Amino acid sequence: MKNLSYLFVLIFATACAQTTPKTNITKEFKDYWYSGKAEITSYDLEQARYGEIRKGHAVNIFVTEPFSKKHNTKADENNEHNISVLKLNATKKFNTGVYPYSIMTSTFLPVKHSKASLKISSSTQEWCGHEYIELVKDEDEFEMSNFSYFQGESFQNKDLDIETVLEDDIWSKIRLTPENLPQGKFKALPSFVYLRFSHRDVKAYQAEGKITKGEKTNVYQIMYPSLNRTLEITFENTFPYKILGWTDTYKSGWGAKAKTLTTKATLKKVKNIAYWQTNGNKDLYLRKELGLEY
Repeated sequence: MKNLSYLFVLIFATACAQTTPKTNITKEFKDYWYSGKAEITSYDLEQARYGEIRKGHAVNIFVTEPFSKKHNTKADENNEHNISVLKLNATKKFNTGVYPYSIMTSTFLPVKHSKASLKISSSTQEWCGHEYIELVKDEDEFEMSNFSYFQGESFQNKDLDIETVLEDDIWSKIRLTPENLPQGKFKALPSFVYLRFSHRDVKAYQAEGKITKGEKTNVYQIMYPSLNRTLEITFENTFPYKILGWTDTYKSGWGAKAKTLTTKATLKKVKNIAYWQTNGNKDLYLRKELGLEY
C-alpha cells in the first residue's frame, strides 16, 4: 500500500512539473498587450566583461505578434495556425576599451500556453567578429545551431530535452505567469549571452530557483551551483509585472585576471509606443526620452 501511495505521489508530481502554464487573458491584459503598441524599457547597464565592469545601456522591447510555426518567423498573413506570442528583443550595448559590443536576444513565448519559446535567437557583434545561435522547439525536443568566429564553438542540430527550463524565457514568463516561475531544483539552459561570454558548453546545467516576495516587488533568483552563478530579477508584483532591474553574478575574465563580478541593470524609463512607426529623423527625440544616445 505504501508503495502504491509513493507511486501515486511520484506520478502526480511529475504531471504537475510537466503542466503547461496558462495565462489569464483578462480585459486588463488585452488592453495592455494588444493595444497595437510595444513596451520599451531602458536600463543603465554595468556589464561584466574581461574582468572589469563596463558602462552601457540595455533595452527590453516587449510586444505581442502572430508567429508562424511553419516558417519559425513572424507571420505576415492572418492564418488560423498562427500562434500569438509575446516577443522580447533584449538588447545590450557597451564598450570594451576602444571597441564596442552590440547584443540582442529574441524570444517568442506563446501567450496562452507559456511553457517554452517556440524560438530563441541571439547574436553578438564586436570588432573581433560575430556569433549567432538559434534554438527551435519541436514536438519532443529543442534543436539548436550555433555559428561562431571562435574555433571549435560552431555546431548544428544539437538536441536538448524538451523539459529543460530555458533561462532566456524567464523574462517573458515574469510578464505572463509569474506565479508559475520554476522553483526548487531543475535542469536549465543558461542564457545564450552568458554561455557565449563564458565559453561554456551549450547544454543544460543543474539549477535552483526561488521567489522572494516583497510589499510591491518580487525577486526571482536562479542559481547554478556548478557555474558559481546567480541571476536575480526584480519585478513589480502586480500587473503588468514590469521588470525593474536585475543582477547577474559570476566569474568574469580568464586566468589571473578572472574575478567574480556582478552585472547590474537599473531601470531608466518605460514607454509604450508603436516604435515601428517612429523611424523618421523627427522621432529621434524619443531616444532622448528613453535616456539613449543618438
